Amino acid sequence: MHFNGVEILKKVILYVHGKGGSAAEVERFKRICPDYDIVGIDYKEYLPWIVEKQIKDTYDQINQQYDQVLILANSIGAYFSMLTKDMTITKALFISPLLNMEQYLLTSLRKNNITETELRDKGKIIIGQEIFSWQTLQYVRDNPIDWQVPTEILYGEHDDHTSESMLKDFVKKHNADVTVMKDGQHRFHTRSQLAFLDSWLQEKLEK
Repeated sequence: MHFNGVEILKKVILYVHGKGGSAAEVERFKRICPDYDIVGIDYKEYLPWIVEKQIKDTYDQINQQYDQVLILANSIGAYFSMLTKDMTITKALFISPLLNMEQYLLTSLRKNNITETELRDKGKIIIGQEIFSWQTLQYVRDNPIDWQVPTEILYGEHDDHTSESMLKDFVKKHNADVTVMKDGQHRFHTRSQLAFLDSWLQEKLEK
């Protein structure tokens, strides 16, 4: 599209929420990203093979309508996004991403005194609202991440889901830049944290 001789790119952001979130979160991002259409991936199950397909199906539905497709993903949504293949993504913006899902799952098992053998034998173990699945652990191991998209990461200094060593390991292996919020947490939810997030997002979209 051209306007007064200037090319105007049509751009869209695919938003992939985190655990407990929803696609409706796109409404607050629309204020920050006026030059972009934003489409939320509305998933309810946290099974990687299901969510990965939903992301890819949504991409296939809208890809031809836009010049640029970006991904904005939160927490486990970043992991689901990195499972996708055969998508041309201009840039990814990850908020508190889970970068090593296998280690995250194994740590969660240890915290709940569950062994791998026990999980394998039972198939699924439910503790409170947490569901531990042997099928999911095997899927994670059988589908290693091969992420080649230029990526911006927003990381809270006190993130208890992704360690600093996991973050550094990911950055070494992938095309990623990191912004650390001092005293930040995994979940960005306070007024100051959300203001920091909004400022970060605006800055990275302008790069």
